[in-house]
Amino acid sequence: MKRLALESLGWLLVVAGIAALILPGPGLILLASGLALLSQQYEWAERRLEPVRLRALRTAADGVATWPRIVAAAGGALIIGAVGMLWLLSPPAPSWWPLKSAYWLMGGGWTGVTMLVSCVLALALLAYSFRRFHGKPEARAALEQGICRADAADEDDDIDLV
Repeated sequence: MKRLALESLGWLLVVAGIAALILPGPGLILLASGLALLSQQYEWAERRLEPVRLRALRTAADGVATWPRIVAAAGGALIIGAVGMLWLLSPPAPSWWPLKSAYWLMGGGWTGVTMLVSCVLALALLAYSFRRFHGKPEARAALEQGICRADAADEDDDIDLV
């Protein structure tokens, strides 16, 4: 029963993550979480999870490499949060809106909720990345070594399949 529940949740997170890549929401986080759950049951998911995790960490390290990047990331997250609040407050369509008022802020409150969750997650990940990588070249070097090892292991897997 536990296996079925974890596998179902994993697939649900993968599907929700793919949908949230297009719709407002934390798509990559949901997708990675789903892969992490599925990696407990499937070898293919386990093989794909580590390279995705390492490259996500590389992106996180790049995002806090300079102060302008940090400010831009924090500002972007706060803008997403502000837009999410707009959706939650759901003001009436303004007079300049050219379409029917039904097309103003489509999606309702749940769109606002997912945007606020995205904002909180983005700020939390930014804080984590800052603590782990900002001003720590040794952490970045260790990450790059891990990526090289994962790439080499992936090439070995490809050779075994041939």
